Amino acid sequence: MQAYGTYFQNDPLRPLQYGTVTLINPPRQRLRGEPKKEGILAHPVIVGFCGTDHELMEMGRRGELGPKFPAGQQRLINGHEGVVWVPEQRRFAIVLIRGGDSIDPTRFTEDETYFEYGCDQADGLFCDSIYVNPDMLLDIPDGYARDGRLALSFAKKMVFPDPFACMLFQLERMEDLGSAHWFRQTARRRSCDLETARTYAADEIFERTVIFGLGTTGMFIGDVIRQAHPDARICFVGRSPADSPKVRFALAQAKAEYVRNTFADPADCAAAIGGALGGKATCFIGVSGTGVEHEIAFRYGALGCNGLYNSFSLGPRVAFDSMPFGFHNHLIFGSINFRQDHMEKAIRMLSVSRYDEIVALIDKETFIADPMDAYEHRIYCPGAPMKTAVIWNHDYIDESR
Repeated sequence: MQAYGTYFQNDPLRPLQYGTVTLINPPRQRLRGEPKKEGILAHPVIVGFCGTDHELMEMGRRGELGPKFPAGQQRLINGHEGVVWVPEQRRFAIVLIRGGDSIDPTRFTEDETYFEYGCDQADGLFCDSIYVNPDMLLDIPDGYARDGRLALSFAKKMVFPDPFACMLFQLERMEDLGSAHWFRQTARRRSCDLETARTYAADEIFERTVIFGLGTTGMFIGDVIRQAHPDARICFVGRSPADSPKVRFALAQAKAEYVRNTFADPADCAAAIGGALGGKATCFIGVSGTGVEHEIAFRYGALGCNGLYNSFSLGPRVAFDSMPFGFHNHLIFGSINFRQDHMEKAIRMLSVSRYDEIVALIDKETFIADPMDAYEHRIYCPGAPMKTAVIWNHDYIDESR
């Protein structure tokens, strides 16, 4: 079966193209121990653009995409955020992106394999039609679809379940690790038993939280921490003016402090963070993609003794001086993924959120006329909207709601 879509290829001049592609439908497995199943046909309705899409385009420009292509193919249809219509089932669905021969996709190990629709070895959503394992089509809540059409306000929110689910997993990991890291000293301080102390410690680790970077990832992790830990003190660090719409929106969602990082000296930034939090951070989350994250946390002391460092940025190297690191008892971790239950919870939480307000739409005809130009001058450029999406099929969208 052929369809029109955008796809990545290894080409120094045109790593991203729009045109006809021949769809493939190999049997795929959701989790280890489950049977492989051929996909059923789905039609993408609205699709969001992710920073991963831009990085994949750059990889294609450098000729590095070979391992990302589906088996036997020299291209990858991209797109992993959005809503599809499943004609066989007469319903809308969100695609669970990651599957494969793994016990738990959040704990991928060396003897396991995986695929990700639109990112790695499996075609994605920027296409008229795709094939998806039927076990990986997640339900949407009732009330948002009417007469075969989806409310636009809800559809915009549904470009976020993937990154929001990632942040729910980050919250879970920080609670798990923070409670294990702190519970013995918490038990002594509170004069309670160890099991009770674990519950207290899972909350205490967020007492003074730094979120270094204010893209959608930083915004979401601040939001989920606030909802789960109402007494947390949260400080975003970013470069945007404090009165910008993005910052105002994020601060309202997370009820957070803000430090604008225009400092020439990182030491001054670290001091400003301490002032905003009323002390050194108990938890430092790096989501800016810049190397200065770890310097401010470790070298310049923004992260306090026994603090947790969550490295969520892709690209920067994390370094520390082993002498103070050991005596300060810092805990560093990095892990990017989510389970199906995170995705399902994200769908529910987003459905009653305001996140449609930060999604801008690009006209499909404008996008497909020159996808690379749209990426470089409309979607991933200075002054671009915080999040961009495209309505791929207007027949399934009710733009009045």
